Amino acid sequence: MSRPAIRIATTADIPEIRELMRRAIDTLQRDFLGETQIAASRQVMGLDTQLIEDGTYFVAELGGVIAGCGGWSRRATLYGGDHSAELRDATLLDPAQDAARIRTMFTHPDFTRRGVGAVILRACESAAFAAGFERAEMMATLAGEPLYRAAGYVVIERTAAAPVEGVVVPLVRMGKLL
Repeated sequence: MSRPAIRIATTADIPEIRELMRRAIDTLQRDFLGETQIAASRQVMGLDTQLIEDGTYFVAELGGVIAGCGGWSRRATLYGGDHSAELRDATLLDPAQDAARIRTMFTHPDFTRRGVGAVILRACESAAFAAGFERAEMMATLAGEPLYRAAGYVVIERTAAAPVEGVVVPLVRMGKLL
């Protein structure tokens, strides 16, 4: 099994990233959420192109295909994509007192269990640490929680996204010292 190649995402990657996210949400959440929650997840999760603009979003490639994506941020937004503007806060965080944000992590369903998520997560943590952050936080899905626990993240709180047409999507706020 080859190791995923990591690189910074570009705007040219956006269509492939969006399709990967759609497939990941629809497929990888099935063991954790019902169909209505998966549909609501599409409104909560997604690509925040601010991460690409900031140069803090990575893609992992296997065989020339984007197998996963994820990033980190020095901005206050904890989760959500371009379509969930009410969740976005572009305020810059202070590395001396704030935790970097691990954001928008997805693995293509055809590439799970190959170390893709772990490689992206390590790249995010290393970049955030190099930028002066000593802690990282994220808002994890139930499907992502096992990966983050294995990487040393602990649960800060169990919560949920604001209801989408009355449907609640459970989330887990997690954190780690870098």
